[in-house]
Amino acid sequence: MSQRELEIILSRLLAEHLAMPIFIVDPEGDLLFYNEPAEKILGFRFDETGEMSSSQWATIFNPMDRHGHLLSPEELPLVIATIYKRPDHRSFWIRGMDGLMRKIEVTAFPLINESQRFLGAIAFFWEISV
Repeated sequence: MSQRELEIILSRLLAEHLAMPIFIVDPEGDLLFYNEPAEKILGFRFDETGEMSSSQWATIFNPMDRHGHLLSPEELPLVIATIYKRPDHRSFWIRGMDGLMRKIEVTAFPLINESQRFLGAIAFFWEISV
């Protein structure tokens, strides 16, 4: 991992020790990390994907509304938290890399340090039984 802000390092450490799926992005929205519980929902391990651009992760999981219409990246909570630097929440469907469709709830918020410097964003999500 390249040089990162302390708060991002600590966020990753927190994610590694929680049972809740977590996804962390940098100020440009590029994926920095997702934890093992997230791997189970996304369908592949972080070790296999590594860091990726926002254009990759925002479309690779085929996020869809309840009618099966693809969502644009700008409709995703983590993108909203990154662009507008405000929290957001939404339910939607994704197709994991294992081919399974899952309904998920996502809550994302910006990571802003004590000096009011924007460091990226973090999303907590979970699968909803349907």
